[in-house]
Amino acid sequence: MRILVIEDEIKMARAIRRGVEQGSYAVDVAADGDAGLRAALARDPDAVILDLMLPGLDGFEVVRELRSRGRWMPILVLTARDAVADRIQGLDGGADDYLVKPFAFGELLARLRALLRRDVRERPSELVVGDVVLDPAAHRVTRGGRPVALSTKEFALLEFMMRRPGLGLSRDRSLEHVWDYDYGGASNVVDVYVGYLRRKLEQPFGKPLIRTVRGVGYSLEPA
Repeated sequence: MRILVIEDEIKMARAIRRGVEQGSYAVDVAADGDAGLRAALARDPDAVILDLMLPGLDGFEVVRELRSRGRWMPILVLTARDAVADRIQGLDGGADDYLVKPFAFGELLARLRALLRRDVRERPSELVVGDVVLDPAAHRVTRGGRPVALSTKEFALLEFMMRRPGLGLSRDRSLEHVWDYDYGGASNVVDVYVGYLRRKLEQPFGKPLIRTVRGVGYSLEPA
């Protein structure tokens, strides 16, 4: 697999390259946002490791541009910024994960492997299932054209289900994707949040959306 590293600090770029190559990946390096964007579009790497603070186009702009052009390779953001707002902006813009500098290369490789294991499929700018529309970047949901306000976890659970319409999704799988594998709460948290979604997206509209799959979990199947 080929990984593209977009990092302007020479020593850091070299260190990342060595670390990633030790994981048996082929590595290309770009030293600024413009060169990184060109390389990503031309070479279509299996994943991108991207610094946010870059000369030329910054990391946020690189992510947005790639996603707007329909390039959905996994993107792991590296940044010295540890502000929550910056992480949210990167993830909402289309990045898949982030790692704050300084970091351990073991963790970098683990996160990279996790991203590469995920299903790779086209991710449009908006998800549409029946009359429900979800915009991941704008964090906006509507049903029948009417806006629906959701909490962060409600939104994440709905997005997870809308990317897999009609599939029976187990509670464990939902926990892994929405709350991540470290979540240590009660196992009924998925049921609780499905209840929240039903109250906000079914009851006011008088139409079903989420079906209970006996012995499995839930499936998104709008009327």
